[in-house]
Amino acid sequence: MSFYVVDVALPVPLLRTFDYLPVEGDARENYQPGQRVRADFGRQLLTGIVLGTRDSSEVPTNKLKPLLARLDDAPLLAPRDLSLARWMSDYYHHSLGDVLEHWIPTMLRRGAGLNEADESGWQRIASPNTEPALKGSKQLALWQQFQRQEYIAHRFLTAQGFSLAQCRKLAELGLIEEQTRLPVPALPESVRPALQLNDEQASAVKKVSDVLGQFKACLLEGVTGSGKTEVYLQLIDKVIQQGKQALLLVPEIGLTPQTVRRFQERFNVPVALLHSGLNDRERLQGWRQAREGQARILIGTRSAVFTPLPDLGLIILDEEHDGSFKQQDGLRYSARDFALVRAHQAQVPVLLGSATPSLESLHNALTGKYLHLKLTRRAGNARPPGMKLHSILHQPLVHGFAEPVLTAMQQHLNRGKQVLVFLNRRGFAPLLACKQCGWNAECRRCDARMTLHQYPPHLHCHHCDYQQPVPKVCPECHSPDIEPIGQGTERIEDHLSALFPQTPVKRVDRDTVRTKQAFDDLFEEIHTGDPCILVGTQMLAKGHHFPDVTLVVILDSDAGLFSADFRGMEHSAQLIKQVAGRAGRAESPGDVWIQTLYADHPQLNLLIDDGYHALALSILRERLDQQLPPYSHMAMLRSECEDRAMAQRFLEQARYILQHWLKQYGQKDAPVTLLGPVPAIMERRNGRYRFQLQVFCSERKALHQTLDAALKQLQELKGFNKVRWHIDVDPLDTL
Repeated sequence: MSFYVVDVALPVPLLRTFDYLPVEGDARENYQPGQRVRADFGRQLLTGIVLGTRDSSEVPTNKLKPLLARLDDAPLLAPRDLSLARWMSDYYHHSLGDVLEHWIPTMLRRGAGLNEADESGWQRIASPNTEPALKGSKQLALWQQFQRQEYIAHRFLTAQGFSLAQCRKLAELGLIEEQTRLPVPALPESVRPALQLNDEQASAVKKVSDVLGQFKACLLEGVTGSGKTEVYLQLIDKVIQQGKQALLLVPEIGLTPQTVRRFQERFNVPVALLHSGLNDRERLQGWRQAREGQARILIGTRSAVFTPLPDLGLIILDEEHDGSFKQQDGLRYSARDFALVRAHQAQVPVLLGSATPSLESLHNALTGKYLHLKLTRRAGNARPPGMKLHSILHQPLVHGFAEPVLTAMQQHLNRGKQVLVFLNRRGFAPLLACKQCGWNAECRRCDARMTLHQYPPHLHCHHCDYQQPVPKVCPECHSPDIEPIGQGTERIEDHLSALFPQTPVKRVDRDTVRTKQAFDDLFEEIHTGDPCILVGTQMLAKGHHFPDVTLVVILDSDAGLFSADFRGMEHSAQLIKQVAGRAGRAESPGDVWIQTLYADHPQLNLLIDDGYHALALSILRERLDQQLPPYSHMAMLRSECEDRAMAQRFLEQARYILQHWLKQYGQKDAPVTLLGPVPAIMERRNGRYRFQLQVFCSERKALHQTLDAALKQLQELKGFNKVRWHIDVDPLDTL
């Protein structure tokens, strides 16, 4: 057997691949790109992905290790998957092995076999017309089940009260046999018909349908309640009729049972789900159902964008502006941007939907790079809500509410409707302070104040998760005169329960709906339509359909008006419009009251009077003047360390490396601008000091060439072992 080595990508932070000797006795043709192997790496046992084989290695033969095992006989990942992974590794300057880990579910990363997704069941082997001599009504009822259905999973039988012994008795009689197979997603008992489209919806469906089978990026900009979901459904129906698969990506917060049920009830095809609420085995089952073509529709959150789909025909991103599509740790990728790359490779259209599109997507649509589709009116007879700015400057408040706002709430409740109160701050109060000496409850590990929670009572840092008991006296002056300052959702819930004692108040935030089942149960209660007041954070606000909510009250609209992040106004406007969109989505008209200290703020008034699109155009003009994204390309180098000076010194070295490289090789027609290093807005977080260096360039290629050159030298720097650092390409925030 001739000598060869196996090129393996391992999930380690090093920007290289590794040569291994094959498993003893394995022929070269047994190793195909996309297979998993088990490898010894230092003191770790890792699962890697084969990239190919070579006749020689730069590593001396006596230092090469043999692979421990070859886990797959056939490749798990196709060449197109490996090609996309290489693009992502290059674009985000991340280890290829780390990138490839995102392509396979957790169980496969740990070395499990594909068959571990299978479940046991029973297959009918006798004719359904067979009338066997069975003893007892239970055995007869079991056989009647198989007369109606050829295969039944064992878990469904046990759920109906049938035992393993009864199944085995039928097997002994030659009626059924035990089998294991990949479970098939349940099909609906009946399929709901498509809704009648209005002219704008029909035009959007036609224009996207016309480009099926080719790459085209499309932005569907539709006001809240305009029927974007119905457009998605009818496009998916056309894709399925062509024998293709559809991928729908939604923010985690928007993946409610109502959303899933609406898609499942419209199609007589298997629909697979992939989201964080599934256990590892369920995720492997969904991944296989999509990869093997069993599922024709895949609905998932951010990471579902990596799932292999052999017959991909369309990608849809709902709420494309949502920040959850950008991963904020490890591989800091944008699912939206990667979906565009994947669609281009597969030559299929990608549809980005939002009532408040990101400025990057809107800019691409306005310049003709994307097909721009608009839905300007609400579906059916629903009308857009009336929006009112209410100044609370120098005005008396009742537990944080202006008197006219409370009056409006009572009026809507008297009509039998529901009211939504939005405050994007969970807990009881954002600050606990001493009235005598001015002490504040601050986190010992962050530059942040701790939030007071009452249920159960404790102080909680929402940045590092540090918790401590509530002190009975001030730790500084020992005065018992300490009190909560400000309001969170818990406090608002208590106040509203006192102000409206006859009306149920339901709080929806991460503290009340810790499990997916709790989330589902609460939303079922809300959808009964009984009058109630909903209090919540953005968990309640985004993407949900509450037909009986006719009034939305936004308590703290000012948080993003003066943000240090250049995207602050954009994100604040998106949140306000998304929250406001929950009002009046059915026949009854809706109202939105926005309490603010800055009722004369020009951008806030532009948003209320002329809508999000007008404000977005205004912000784009500002970005153009300042040459900020989308008119330039941006990356961020971040460092953090328990030693403040070392974190800063690392980025000073990085700046020196970048400047030195740019002086020698930089392009004069595409200058690179460096800002920093400077401390992060929250300089200390979880006990570590944080610094950042911003890198801008008008040309994307020149930016990445600069980052590539710096990355190689940064990895070789000595004396910075205690510093954690990373590159964030296209960062979502600069805080």
